[in-house]
Amino acid sequence: MNLLKKLGIYIHIPFCSNKCYYCDFVSFPKFNSEMDKYIDYLLLEMEIYKKLLDEYTIKTIFIGGGTPSYIDEQIIVKILEYIYKNFDAKKVEEITIEANPETLNEDKINLYKQIGINRISIGVQSLSDKLLNAVGRRHTTKDFLKSYDLIRKAEFDNVNIDLMFGLPNQTVDDCIETLEEVIKLDVDHISYYSLILEEKTLMNRWYNKGKIVLPDEDIERQMYHNGINLLKSNGYKHYEISNFAKEGFECKHNLLYWQIEPYVGFGISAHSNLNNKRFWNYKNFKDYYNMLDKRLAPVCGEEKIDKKMEMAEYLIMGLRLIDGINKDEFRNRFNQNVEDIYYDTLIKHQEGGLLSIDDERINFTAKGLDLSNIVYVDLLP
Repeated sequence: MNLLKKLGIYIHIPFCSNKCYYCDFVSFPKFNSEMDKYIDYLLLEMEIYKKLLDEYTIKTIFIGGGTPSYIDEQIIVKILEYIYKNFDAKKVEEITIEANPETLNEDKINLYKQIGINRISIGVQSLSDKLLNAVGRRHTTKDFLKSYDLIRKAEFDNVNIDLMFGLPNQTVDDCIETLEEVIKLDVDHISYYSLILEEKTLMNRWYNKGKIVLPDEDIERQMYHNGINLLKSNGYKHYEISNFAKEGFECKHNLLYWQIEPYVGFGISAHSNLNNKRFWNYKNFKDYYNMLDKRLAPVCGEEKIDKKMEMAEYLIMGLRLIDGINKDEFRNRFNQNVEDIYYDTLIKHQEGGLLSIDDERINFTAKGLDLSNIVYVDLLP
């Protein structure tokens, strides 16, 4: 009897109410006229992959964006019902939907629950209305608290909250106050990550023109490490560079990425990793539709992952996890000892204080978490 391989599915919903000032994701504010057509083509893309995915069972589904909660909840039902009918999703373990507080209501949340979604990831970023306004968020703290209460009343027992630090004029105290309030809410999972100024964003243009001031590097690192200490002291496991969870609430879908397991992305700009190949879709509606009109997968680029690259990526992604790399698991996967391949690099960064290496594992030190890119560059083939 052949056991089906496990697979993650990502679904990209590129619609939202407005573009946050720091956002560089492929998303289209108030593009409602395109919505029905896009969903029809999204289902057509899934149809093309039906035969290819026959040998897989779906482990996780992640509906991201954009803001998936912005669109009508019946569209989400339509997408999930298609997956249930056409793929082996009988044993799916985790279905996540991303949501913004101002887009949620009781009917929407209840329907999410009914259709099988069991994890909601809320983009909160801060509990300071002043900071929210400064980065272009549409919701207020009051909006979030109202939505969170509805989510818990609907008996969702797996809720993530996204928080950001390093925002314009943000202080260490701002970060700690937000974290303390979130901890009081008994949230199951917290993503706590630093603002990164992406090139084509409004906020990056403002920064280059001197219109906004960001915390300096020392303050930004203090925000991170103080946050880590606070979360760990309140029972959250720091299991990935930017992610914290109560026991058993680690994000299973993201773990597929970090452990280099197979996943397929549907929708414009979605990425996939399947059969030793990484590939990605067109970022615009026109090319995405044109390919699907020809009954072709809307892929605009691909990269073959040879063994050397796979080993490097396994290390790079695995080191994002606080537990790091298990040497035996590396050996079982690649039939080689990790230190036989990367000895010089590993010793260099162990001596530099960035890596901790023992008989079983390789992982970042606290210093290494701050300087991880230095290690990653040396691991690339």
